[in-house]
Amino acid sequence: MEQALATIIKPLPAHLFTMHGPSAEMRWEAMAGQGYHTPVDRFFVRNHTHTPLIDAATWRLRLHGPGLRYPTELDYDQIRAMPSRTIDAAVECAGNGRRFYKTQQHDAAPGTQWRLGGIGVGRWRGVPLRHLLQEAGLRPDAVDLMPTGLDAPFEDYGHVRRPLPVDKAMDDVLLAYEMNGGPLPPDHGFPLRMVVPGWVGIASIKWLGDIEVATRRLTSPWNTVFYPDVTTQPVKSAFELAWNARLTAGRSYVLHGRSWSGQGRIVRVEVSFDGGRTWHRAEHHGRHLVSAWLPWHVEWAPRRPGAYELMARATDETGVTQQLTRPHQPFGYHFDAVVRHPINVVHG
Repeated sequence: MEQALATIIKPLPAHLFTMHGPSAEMRWEAMAGQGYHTPVDRFFVRNHTHTPLIDAATWRLRLHGPGLRYPTELDYDQIRAMPSRTIDAAVECAGNGRRFYKTQQHDAAPGTQWRLGGIGVGRWRGVPLRHLLQEAGLRPDAVDLMPTGLDAPFEDYGHVRRPLPVDKAMDDVLLAYEMNGGPLPPDHGFPLRMVVPGWVGIASIKWLGDIEVATRRLTSPWNTVFYPDVTTQPVKSAFELAWNARLTAGRSYVLHGRSWSGQGRIVRVEVSFDGGRTWHRAEHHGRHLVSAWLPWHVEWAPRRPGAYELMARATDETGVTQQLTRPHQPFGYHFDAVVRHPINVVHG
């Protein structure tokens, strides 16, 4: 299986992406008018090394370990011939929003300094992981799975891999081979990837090649050295606006945005135009999915020129509402405070 040396294969125009080394962050203004799903051409990319080019004809998925009665190896055609399911689900980097620990809370955290563009919602088609596990004879004493990717080893830590509890694997995890109606692009996991709804993106292993099923708890560098103690994603909100966007005083605008939570449906979104002194209920229509996001909109007519900070806060069905600050997190994960989005209102 030949591997390309290009970090990311698809085009990365500056009006769609902000680059962070081997990773590409979506610019939120690129989602304006794009419908519910994030188009492939602007879906963020988080790579540890570089995107591999894998030949589906020689690719195999190996399922093995003491937690299975019938270890097996499957090829691409066998996977695609199995009963399929289609879901709309977000994939989001655990460090999405990390920049704001520094810029809003003066408490910088190491790692990629994402704003809020380390997320995308795709329409994924594939095989429910529980189907493969049942076919391979999942044992009742199975505890953890260890999915492993086929991208190049990362430093001295080996291939990207992260344990997944059997309970989650048997719930809603998908082994996806299609994205937004077409085959998975190389940058997004071709020929097969995990999609773990509601969980941090590192759980959704790309370029899947191996799944070990164990009867004990498993560990890897990706739940000990990196991403310790993070699973379900918190509540967040973003405006579909450029950072430091320019609006004209005296005009009426319909501002759009999206809110999401790995814990449940978004039930309320509020927007402030005055630094949080007053809040206005945003309107929303259409899809209202647990595993994805809720699009919303609000009207605003700025009267006076000047610098403003737009703020959006969401509440999910568990009752969790975004707060104005987030407690320190040493790795910069799970920034879920209200983000202050700067804009400039100018004379008409």
